[in-house]
Amino acid sequence: MKAVQVVGYGDENQLQVVDIPVPEPKANEVLVRVRACAINNTEIWMREGAYGTDEESGWRPEGVQFPRIPGSDITGEIVSVGSAVENSLVGKHVVLFPFTSSGAEGSEHISEDMSFIGSEYDGGYAEYVVWPAELCFDMPLEDFAESAVFSVSGLTAWHMVNQIQAKPGETVLVTGANGGVGSLNIQIAAHVFGAKVIAVTGDLKDAGQLKKLGASHVVSYKSDQLAEDILQANGGPVDSVLDVVGDALFETSLQVLKKGGKFCISGSAGGQQTNLDFRTLYLKHITMYGSVLGTRPEFKDMLQAISDGKIRPVIDKRFPLEQAREAQVYFKNRGKLGKILLLP
Repeated sequence: MKAVQVVGYGDENQLQVVDIPVPEPKANEVLVRVRACAINNTEIWMREGAYGTDEESGWRPEGVQFPRIPGSDITGEIVSVGSAVENSLVGKHVVLFPFTSSGAEGSEHISEDMSFIGSEYDGGYAEYVVWPAELCFDMPLEDFAESAVFSVSGLTAWHMVNQIQAKPGETVLVTGANGGVGSLNIQIAAHVFGAKVIAVTGDLKDAGQLKKLGASHVVSYKSDQLAEDILQANGGPVDSVLDVVGDALFETSLQVLKKGGKFCISGSAGGQQTNLDFRTLYLKHITMYGSVLGTRPEFKDMLQAISDGKIRPVIDKRFPLEQAREAQVYFKNRGKLGKILLLP
């Protein structure tokens, strides 16, 4: 099969197109013909060494073992099964839950042995992938590409909104609103939890699209008075912030939060370190959440909401598998709206 491997830490030239044998499913696994794989920050940061370049470089203590096939947002068709799996699954169209874990239901994502497809396991930048049968779920939509945009970004967004327990009548500020997680944060907060959403993006040319997704107001982080813009749009401080940017908007986020507000972060594309005056936290009674991925029950709830039409896919561009380098470079460009897809 054709696959794209990361052969070491570095720039996009560390992505190599190779011909390798089709993997064989183990007893409890299935072989999936990959029909679409969406790109995430996770595999790019893994390649660049943003998580570290030694034993701390992956989700597990031993670090990433190269070469590794990246890709964790995967849809496809089951074409064969392991000896312990029912043959009736052959032909089924599935979306893959993106990690394994021995954690109890509801705490799978914080288990010490949580292992991520595309990091600890070979992932979806390939024509075929093997995965445990119990972690393959019915696609929420009929289209492979449209169903591939939710696994990691959608689960992350769902867990973020679930953590802050957004409620009707509350206002949620969403940073990075034009990205994969941000565009889903808008939809989940507005259409599933019933909150009012203020979206923060760079270029206001996307304001109309973001409002169609559920944002009540759209503001630009390029504004010289961003905090004032947010406070004016809401008529006062916001109840919660869902952040994927990090340092660049951290000070503003805390400034516009109400007393007793909630701040949830699941990304740091705008800077991984910041200066924090602890007095801001305790004087404003702010609750802070760190968030990565989510639980299997949340994944099932998300898939149901997609099937019900409450959340819809937002796709910016599609690339053939062989153009994985170009796709990752494009992914890092500013100004895109939604997910980038690789199509084997």
